[in-house]
Amino acid sequence: QVQLVESGGGLVQAGGSLRLSCAASGRTLKNYVMAWFRQAPGKERGFVATISWSGGAPRYADSVKGRFTISTRNAENTVFLEMNSLKPEDTAVYYCAASSGALLTAREAGYDYWGQGTQVTVSS
Repeated sequence: QVQLVESGGGLVQAGGSLRLSCAASGRTLKNYVMAWFRQAPGKERGFVATISWSGGAPRYADSVKGRFTISTRNAENTVFLEMNSLKPEDTAVYYCAASSGALLTAREAGYDYWGQGTQVTVSS
């Protein structure tokens, strides 16, 4: 099993940047797939980005391409989400997720473990 803890959320003005972190338990996660999802008030949880611990090209939702960057630091068992050019519509609770499978997916059901979420608020 994997335990995930997100951090780094907060309040930022439109056009600003924010960096989220997700600390994962365990030290051997090369066969895992990591992802970020988000859920805005009154809306369903949606996919943001995903990446494998073993490397390779990450995958992004169209709404964040060119603005967000997902990355990992394997020695620290940590995945990051660098968010730039933030918009008010990016306001949401951001969740870190992990899958024991090797296939990158945007489907929520494809992930086995979830963090508690961290709030990101973007003001206009």
